[in-house]
Amino acid sequence: MRTKRLVLAGIAALALAGGGGTALAVNGGEPPAAAGETAGGGAREAAAVQAPDLPAASLTAGPRVVRPYRPVEIGQGARMGLLPEGRQNYVVAWENYAESVERAKGYAGDSIRPDSLSGGLHTEGDDALYTGAFRTETVPARITLRIDGGAEVEAGMLRLPGDPGWGTYYYDAAGAGAPRESVTITAYGPDGSVLADLTFRPFSAGR
Repeated sequence: MRTKRLVLAGIAALALAGGGGTALAVNGGEPPAAAGETAGGGAREAAAVQAPDLPAASLTAGPRVVRPYRPVEIGQGARMGLLPEGRQNYVVAWENYAESVERAKGYAGDSIRPDSLSGGLHTEGDDALYTGAFRTETVPARITLRIDGGAEVEAGMLRLPGDPGWGTYYYDAAGAGAPRESVTITAYGPDGSVLADLTFRPFSAGR
């Protein structure tokens, strides 16, 4: 049975709801803000994301612009939404999305450092879901992950309208299992330059 979880206010609230599975959150060296709550669990392919009334963008054309609170499906029943309240404040929920958003409105968000990335990891069985936020002066053209020294894979990206200075990314590694060594996340500018990067070593539970 899949353990249900919620990611609230970015990596600052990636929390276990008890039972099986693992979760990890890092944010480039800063301590996380207050932890959030728990709700649901899952992930899928970044390229397949479609909001109900917004067109999909190329993974290399920068983040999709989404309305505040708009749920975007990121696979296996998981939905991501960005909030204008707080700092780098977003939710990932598998159940009771609307209730999760209402709770998140009371959180300050993650407030990661300028020109940096946060990173979170949820695993359930052989499935892994990577989520996080970027805070960069230049909007990234793309964000990639390199898992256990393998080839770079493209993450999906979202941001709010205007110039919020931040956004989120997600990558579903369903069936790939949890990483064993390290994960490197890199944000690239339109000219191919590196805007920010983050490397972390995951921990495992029950493995």
